[in-house]
Amino acid sequence: MLIRKTPGLTHADVTPKTVYLNRRKFLRNAGLAGAVGLAGRGFWEPASAFAGTKLNVASKSPFSTTEKQNTYDDVTHYNNYYEFGVDKTEPSKNAQTLKAYPWTVSIEGEVKNPRKVTIDEILKLAPLEERIYRHRCVEAWSIVVPWIGYSFNALVKFFEPTPQAKYVAFESFFDRQQMPLAKYAGIDFPYVEGLRLDEAMNPLALLCVGMYGETLPNQDGAPIRMVIPWKYGFKSAKSLVKIRFQKDQPPTTWNRIASNEYGFYANVNPKVDHPRWSQAKERRIGEFLKRDTLMFNGYSDQVASLYSGMDLKKYY
Repeated sequence: MLIRKTPGLTHADVTPKTVYLNRRKFLRNAGLAGAVGLAGRGFWEPASAFAGTKLNVASKSPFSTTEKQNTYDDVTHYNNYYEFGVDKTEPSKNAQTLKAYPWTVSIEGEVKNPRKVTIDEILKLAPLEERIYRHRCVEAWSIVVPWIGYSFNALVKFFEPTPQAKYVAFESFFDRQQMPLAKYAGIDFPYVEGLRLDEAMNPLALLCVGMYGETLPNQDGAPIRMVIPWKYGFKSAKSLVKIRFQKDQPPTTWNRIASNEYGFYANVNPKVDHPRWSQAKERRIGEFLKRDTLMFNGYSDQVASLYSGMDLKKYY
């Protein structure tokens, strides 16, 4: 296929012809015609979620940090994804067994219209933004990544939780054939996580479908994941297959395994140490010297009000 370079356009401005032709079919068959109204004038045609597919990004988010980004190589070769190995370098070698397309996500529980949606439908719910977020892992390392997605609250508003919904539970994909190394991980699968509904509604909570202008690589959570930048990385569940709105606080994988080490909230807090190491400092991938850990990973202005009056040492 011949691609002409047009001045003013970027690699994110290309839409596959098949997606363009099938747009109305997707919306009509799925009952998602209202998504166009939700997206407004900034609606963009996203590419199908094959690994490495370029994504149309409507804008760079004002939530983005101005800090130096880590390289694509950094972010794709140093990963926590236990389904593909417990060593940080293993997921990049082993995650190619994941079949990330076609893909569906089940929206369940206390919502007015529970049903399964495809990744293509999810891509159409709101304009995609690039958000350059700090990302802090509980093991005291950090990265800066140009994620692509939109605020999770766009999905929440579209599916309309009932008044009984107080929490959102997330479940990651698991298949022993595609993830044979999971048996050595020492944790239960599928991986599960959760947020309070008001946390999930915060604009910073990102429903993420890509990074660096493209769809997500498998080892980074393809084809759809959460990114919660003010919480430790294990809260940002990868390869989502189920999103459930519910009344009660959901169980979460690491809290269930070691509740003294991994709290439900998992907010980045330099004053609350992990039992086996301090959280006061962090090392940015690619840097030698450590830096101070920031409260809420530097997002206090946006999220501190969510925890007003809470003892953040008790609710860690």
